[in-house]
Amino acid sequence: MTRYISTAHIAPAPPPKRHGGWLSSLKARFFRTPGSAAITLVLLAATIALAWALLNWGVLRAVFSTHGGGPEACRVAGAGACWAFIGEKFRLIVFGIYPYAEQWRAALAMAVLVVMYVLSTRRRWWNRRLAVAWILALVVFGVLMWGGILGLPFVPDDQWGGLPVTLILATLGLAAAFPLSIVLALLRHSKRPGVGKALAVAYIEVARSVPLLAVLFMASVMVPLFLPQGTDLSKLLRIFIAFALFAAAYLAEVIRGGLQIVPRGQYEAAAALGLSARVTTLRVVLPQALTAVLPALVNVFIAFFKATSIVVIVGIFDLMTAAKRAIADAQWQGFGTEVYLFVGAIYFLFCFAMSRYSARLHTSLDAGRRR
Repeated sequence: MTRYISTAHIAPAPPPKRHGGWLSSLKARFFRTPGSAAITLVLLAATIALAWALLNWGVLRAVFSTHGGGPEACRVAGAGACWAFIGEKFRLIVFGIYPYAEQWRAALAMAVLVVMYVLSTRRRWWNRRLAVAWILALVVFGVLMWGGILGLPFVPDDQWGGLPVTLILATLGLAAAFPLSIVLALLRHSKRPGVGKALAVAYIEVARSVPLLAVLFMASVMVPLFLPQGTDLSKLLRIFIAFALFAAAYLAEVIRGGLQIVPRGQYEAAAALGLSARVTTLRVVLPQALTAVLPALVNVFIAFFKATSIVVIVGIFDLMTAAKRAIADAQWQGFGTEVYLFVGAIYFLFCFAMSRYSARLHTSLDAGRRR
């Protein structure tokens, strides 16, 4: 007769104990050998020295307000940072050459975009409501920035500047580039040779072989030469189209990499269920491919968000151009470092937010896919 042993009374094994606590872990990581300890101490000393120098320059000896004394108050104060310069030129840096009396409209337009960024991170909004909300938000942005209706004075886009131009160029450029990149990636990934695949391959390879600066110059200088007599396209519109077409080529290669790593079994399972090729691509393959390459996609988004600063070369008054205009003030010469740090902090804020959100989203989607 077979005898069964009951295991109900057997208690689970306790988790392994950590010996030494955080001090032991710190020692194992940074002071394992004499060489490692020496490098740790040198880097620690350099970090402390740098942190103290920045604290001394940026806070302790800094001038936050001149109290009407102008730039001379910063020069008399000593070698600290002159953050009062940022306060003096804040509206020029953020809004550029947008009419001073109408800058409240630019501020409200930026707030609309930021609200939409936040809503786009909420997964419960990932439906038609979000698309409708974005359309309405862009209409509101255009009404606020251009004006000409509802009693708002008309402001042509060649007078736009600062952060609103950077945000709308990055938002619309990447939003237009993403669906185009999906089409290009699917065409290039297709196993069937044809004209569509050949054109997609040619477009991607040519776009990736030309620097962005050359593309912007062509859109700014060369395109008007080929337009019919009397036809004029806004420079901002031309730069937006060039930016979107260029970004699409890089995004397409990232998405194609995601398509290549989707297991062949996914296609076979979809075929066994009787799904069409279109449904298989849109509902089975593409979501897995985009999830797999989400970090790489966001990396391209961040790179092109920062690349919007290149439009300064073709005369678009973006955030970086506005900063340069502020630094050019002869009365405030010598305080450019503060302006560049301020602009860098703005870029860091948006890029860091994208990076952190993409990391959380990738973890959430990957966990849901594995369940």
